[in-house]
Amino acid sequence: MITTQIYIGLFLSSFLSATILPGQSEIALTSLIILNNHSISFLVSIASLGNVLGSLFNWFIGCKLERFKKKKWFPVTDLQLKKASNWYHKHGKWTLLLSWVPFVGDPLTIVAGIFRVPIMYFILIVSFAKTMRYIFIASIALNFI
Repeated sequence: MITTQIYIGLFLSSFLSATILPGQSEIALTSLIILNNHSISFLVSIASLGNVLGSLFNWFIGCKLERFKKKKWFPVTDLQLKKASNWYHKHGKWTLLLSWVPFVGDPLTIVAGIFRVPIMYFILIVSFAKTMRYIFIASIALNFI
């Protein structure tokens, strides 16, 4: 039962870390690896899954933000949004490789939703970036065992 709670905690921490809410997934993962009671590959998988799903939540938020583009307070005109969208679809989806970067990655995933990056591209690119980050963190944590 305790093991299940640990995995759920890591998942929730990773999910929250991918949103604009605070989460400490790197610390949680590192602590669990140092405790050396769990499969490292399973911990990395749980953290990656939670983080990718949190980013997917951001993507959905971005998709919903576009409905406000006709409001007076919306900071971008239709023409500006169309130009930005055209550029983003041509070059911008690769910025999602930076989705793992603290403070930068979360807004990038929201922007991807605003510009409707196809969900399969989004999931593939973000999954790669987030999983590689957690593999890197795990490899560093292994030096403390």
